[in-house]
Amino acid sequence: SMLLVLSPAMLLIAAAIKLDSKGPVIFRQVRVTQYGKKFYIWKFRTMVQDAERFGSQVTVSGDARLTRVGKVIRDFRIDEFPQLVNVLRGEMSFVGTRPEVVKYVKGYTKEMRATLLLPAGITSRASICYKDEGELLKDAVDVDKAYIREVLPEKMRYNLDDLRHFGYGRELMTMVDTVLAVLR
Repeated sequence: SMLLVLSPAMLLIAAAIKLDSKGPVIFRQVRVTQYGKKFYIWKFRTMVQDAERFGSQVTVSGDARLTRVGKVIRDFRIDEFPQLVNVLRGEMSFVGTRPEVVKYVKGYTKEMRATLLLPAGITSRASICYKDEGELLKDAVDVDKAYIREVLPEKMRYNLDDLRHFGYGRELMTMVDTVLAVLR
């Protein structure tokens, strides 16, 4: 039903992406979800076509690979709307650990692997607290190493805390906090 409600806006966003730059409207990338299962996450494309060949898996603030429309839809987290398809397909839930790319999951500690007991989510407390991770990483010499050493362990602490204290009320508050964080 959310997909139906958002479909007019999604069509406008798709047209804006197509008019702004060459390439597909949807960006698909292999991510890891529950029990280590791989799936394709769907997002609106916010970067130039084949951007992964020109830099890190992580996007930093002021990244030259971002398109004009991409910058705007990322700021409002609109690029995440197509993940409703992932939710419908049972690959993700609304709240849960944000799915990482395979190369980062390969570096998980045993404790971090516990986050793979639940489905990946569109939002989480970690994604709210680190919504500006691109800003934190913008001055890093090696963005991937900085992400793995500094950001990922901190995000995982939030994820593991959420796993330990799982509850529907907590998940509902995470959804509310996500909306408030985007509006700020």
